[in-house]
Amino acid sequence: MKKIIILFSIFVLTLTSISAQLSIGYVDSDTIMEKLPDAQDVQKKLDDMVQEWQDELGKMDKEWKSRYDDYEKRKLIMSDQKRVETEKELMKLEDEVSQYRQKKFGVNGELFTKQEELMKPVQNKVFTAIKEVAEEQELDYVFDRSGDIIFLYAKPDYDITALVLEKLK
Repeated sequence: MKKIIILFSIFVLTLTSISAQLSIGYVDSDTIMEKLPDAQDVQKKLDDMVQEWQDELGKMDKEWKSRYDDYEKRKLIMSDQKRVETEKELMKLEDEVSQYRQKKFGVNGELFTKQEELMKPVQNKVFTAIKEVAEEQELDYVFDRSGDIIFLYAKPDYDITALVLEKLK
C-alpha cells in the first residue's frame, strides 16, 4: 500500500512539474460526514437498528446460556434419550443465534444492505457538491484524504482512456 501512495505521489509531482497550471484540491470526507446533518440522521437510524439487533442477540444468548446451565445441572440425572434431545435443542438454539447474527451483521447482512440503501443518497449529494466546487474553483483533481488516496473528481480533459485504447488496437 505504501508503494502505491509513493508512486501516486511521484505521479502527482510529475504532473505538477509538467504543468504549472495544474490545480489540485482535497477533502476530508470523514469530517464532511461527521458534520453533515443528513449523514448524522442516517447514522442515528443505523445505530438504533444495530442496538435493537444487539438487544435481540443478547436475549437469545441469555436464553441459550440459561438452558445450557439448566442442562449442565441436570445432565447426570437425565436419561440418555432426554440428554440427546436437550443437546439437540441447545445446538439448534445455538445455530439460530449464529444465523441471526449472520443475517443482521454478516458480509451481506441487513446492516450492510441498510447502510448502502440509506447512505447512497447522502454520498451522491456529497459527490455532487464536490464536483460543483471543483468546477467552480477550476480544479483539475480532487482527492479524499480520509483514508486511502481516492480520486473524487478528475477534470475530463485529463482522461486519456480513449487514447490508450486506440494505441492498443
